[in-house]
Amino acid sequence: MKYRKLGKTGMEAGIIGLGTEHLDGKEYEVVKETLDAALENGINMMDVFMPGSDIRQKIGKAIKGNRDKFMLQGHIGSTDINYQYDISRDLATCKKYFEGLLTDLGTDYIDFGMLFFIDSEQHFDEVFHSDIVRYAKGLKQKGIIRGIGASSHNPVIAKKVVETGIVDLLMFSINPAFDMIPADVDALNTLSEGFDTSRMLEIDKKRLELYKTCEKLDIPITVMKTLGGGKLLSREQTPFSKPLTVNQCIHYALTRPAVASVMVGCQSRKQIEEAVSYLDADPAGLDYTEVIRGMNSDFKGSCVYCNHCQPCLAGIDIAAVTKYLDIAVMDKSAADKGIGQHYRELSSHASDCIECGSCEGKCPFSVPVIENMKTAEAVFGV
Repeated sequence: MKYRKLGKTGMEAGIIGLGTEHLDGKEYEVVKETLDAALENGINMMDVFMPGSDIRQKIGKAIKGNRDKFMLQGHIGSTDINYQYDISRDLATCKKYFEGLLTDLGTDYIDFGMLFFIDSEQHFDEVFHSDIVRYAKGLKQKGIIRGIGASSHNPVIAKKVVETGIVDLLMFSINPAFDMIPADVDALNTLSEGFDTSRMLEIDKKRLELYKTCEKLDIPITVMKTLGGGKLLSREQTPFSKPLTVNQCIHYALTRPAVASVMVGCQSRKQIEEAVSYLDADPAGLDYTEVIRGMNSDFKGSCVYCNHCQPCLAGIDIAAVTKYLDIAVMDKSAADKGIGQHYRELSSHASDCIECGSCEGKCPFSVPVIENMKTAEAVFGV
């Protein structure tokens, strides 16, 4: 397993995490098998948003004795009062279900208390202008949660959430199709209604702005909806010219700025092993660029951090340099703050570029890499 830092929390997450939704309703033996396989393969990040006691208790029983080996995302506001998966903004109800999660899991702490499903201005106000956020802060002060997180599917609202300075982590839905959906379209609806390819013209700027903002603020992202509800793997349902593979979808998410871990929904040892096979995959099998480039030509000149430019003869991590440059261009002060520090911690810098052109010859999107390296050297001073 490979691990990435979770922002300023001091914690690290495996780049492959586990979403447990598909374990809901399964027999204990299935839950135990899946979580044992996750543990054996180095998966240490797990999301538990389901409100029902049955699945929570099964998870708690399965990880008993190994609780400290998992980091858990537990959600504040996830209930089953009216539906199997329902949202509540009533503080007493939120407390009942969250504290019930601790009891069901047999633990006295949750690593990330997630402010649940903040997808609209109304949701934002109901959480951040209420006792709910004060409740989460109190849990963190008492050590009952180690960090405050939030989940969202709306890039505009999610950016507003991370800019509050309150959350330590964001859970967001990321996949190639969602990234091409305009910010004013409900991405979740596309999973039931289908993708409107006439509006999927380029990577949405507000989504990319969210990722860059998270990187700038050192807010890690854990990813949900990586496979687009399975539609991106289906020849009949994909909006692209051909279906993507699981590994391509995982790789796409992991190459977005600020992403720390991709939460893959699994319900068996076999599926866990299929997910972690990403770690040993042939780089050629991870390439998603041909599929998304076939959508249109509007990507020309834009870096999507795909690393086709590698290997660099000067040892420069071109995608990382470009990512930090993009953030510094968006926020002029970033070069003197954390992003500048991250840039300087790279083993090689833009100033090491020998202008051989190898990178530009391999780039599928005609990115002016050499010019970008010159700009980065000027911006960061090295």
